[in-house]
Amino acid sequence: MSDVIRIENLYKSYGDVKAVSDLSFKVKEGELFAFLGVNGAGKSTTISVLSGVLSKDSGKVFIDGFDIDNDWEKTKRALGVVFQNSALDKSLSVKDNLIHRASLYGIVGKEAKDRIEYLSDLLNFKDFINRPVGKLSGGQRRKADIARALIHNPRILILDEPTTGLDPQTRTNIWAVIDSLRKNDKMTVFLTTHYMEEAADADYVVIIDSGKIVAEGTPIELKNKYTGDFVTVYGIDENSAKKIKADFEEVVGGYRFSVENTEAATKLIVENPELFKDYEVAKGKMDSVFLAVTGKKLQGDDK
Repeated sequence: MSDVIRIENLYKSYGDVKAVSDLSFKVKEGELFAFLGVNGAGKSTTISVLSGVLSKDSGKVFIDGFDIDNDWEKTKRALGVVFQNSALDKSLSVKDNLIHRASLYGIVGKEAKDRIEYLSDLLNFKDFINRPVGKLSGGQRRKADIARALIHNPRILILDEPTTGLDPQTRTNIWAVIDSLRKNDKMTVFLTTHYMEEAADADYVVIIDSGKIVAEGTPIELKNKYTGDFVTVYGIDENSAKKIKADFEEVVGGYRFSVENTEAATKLIVENPELFKDYEVAKGKMDSVFLAVTGKKLQGDDK
């Protein structure tokens, strides 16, 4: 797969504050790429540079093979961006917002009408398409934000905390749409999120702290490197748990044991077959990876 985003030695400062320092990474075509960091880590600064909202101090940024310094018009058409804060005009209806946005890309008349109709079906917002954006719920507004980003059929969709504050059903619906776009249109998705279950589904993860990359890899690579495995055994009592040579804690219905890796988990099972009648083995979670790498919990919005 080719690289659709390539960042080389990116620097961006605000006065004496280095928001991004010597940042380099690549995003492959069709990937779900998760870009993680706490408040102030530099995620939104990086996205603002990628999308042309901010100018960089130095470094190189390539979008869909084009240098943003020399081919901004081409790179702009390759990107669709859903910012943390809605970019829609609250006084206009969803439809009027989309018509205006489409016109900026030369999409007018029947072509614009057909595109808006397609997106209203895809994101299920026909019932409020004529409602002013200012009158929408958070979930409705987020659907309209995504439609705005998709109006020109970009190759890359940047999602900056797309599901923050949304109810679980709306989150699930939005992710179903995103997954469909990746599968059917081979769209690349660049995601920032503080919901670790969303990051756990990514193809590749970069964790940034104080403007620098502190860890990167696939979720399974990161889990194997920074967390252990957990073996939960059900239907045993504390005396039986003590016979298993590993740290443990009581959970509903049994005991959970912490081990270094899957090999160590297998060793426990082989050594205690009479106790392992009902059990499950699980990898550590991305929350644990993030905490191990940064010493911080991931929550809230980022600057």
